[in-house]
Amino acid sequence: MRVKEIADEKHPFIYDDDLATRARAIIRDFALRILPVTDKNKRLLGKVSRRDIMTISSSVSSMRVRGVMTEPKYVASIDDDAVSTIREMIRHSAWYAPVVSSAKDATYRGVLSLEDFIRASLKASPQSLSKPVSEIMCKDVVTCTPDDEVSSVWRLMQTKSFAGLPVVKKDRLMGIVSQKDLLEHGTAFPTFESKKGRFRASVKISSIMKTPALTVEPSAKAVDAARIMVEKDVGRIPVRDAKGRLVGIVDREDVVRLLIK
Repeated sequence: MRVKEIADEKHPFIYDDDLATRARAIIRDFALRILPVTDKNKRLLGKVSRRDIMTISSSVSSMRVRGVMTEPKYVASIDDDAVSTIREMIRHSAWYAPVVSSAKDATYRGVLSLEDFIRASLKASPQSLSKPVSEIMCKDVVTCTPDDEVSSVWRLMQTKSFAGLPVVKKDRLMGIVSQKDLLEHGTAFPTFESKKGRFRASVKISSIMKTPALTVEPSAKAVDAARIMVEKDVGRIPVRDAKGRLVGIVDREDVVRLLIK
């Protein structure tokens, strides 16, 4: 299986001299994790992520995309072996990788994600995900509470490189909050502008978290978690026991690691 067989060749991109606020709008409106950046000849220059774009605090900023873009952790070529590429993405802690024509020709061709690989694997070999979630989940889970302020949680996400956190109160799972939720509500910073043009401060996580959270039990098969991830477009799923207590979390990387073993 080659990268070109599973990559999204229609994934949006943006030019480096476009306004950074336009990149923010594209990421928000299309629910993207990354937005590749190219020159006018479609040669890959970098990428903009949700994390990069949320540093823009105004809807009228004159900053250009080149001012906020960062270097991709890993870049794939369209004819590379897909499994080898996914292994390298995991090694570089990259859930998404821009795809170019070749190592010598940096023409942008699309984006490869762990989700693309999971989706293809569900069709080709779902039996590879027969282990219970309890064997692949992370048990040491970082959480937040409904009463935490959004700005504090966002700083925690930045520091720990988390894209989402379970929301817990008295050992019970209340919901989940992600970077996508922060971006949609425009509440990451006291001066961060919301979609409706209002500035909001001291916002609590309870006002933007998703509830109820999609969950699985420890005994569920990894294939069940993988299907939820693909069908609902979520990157992580809290694992809770019969009493509603959070006992772990499973994400796309956990599923992919099982697949490439």
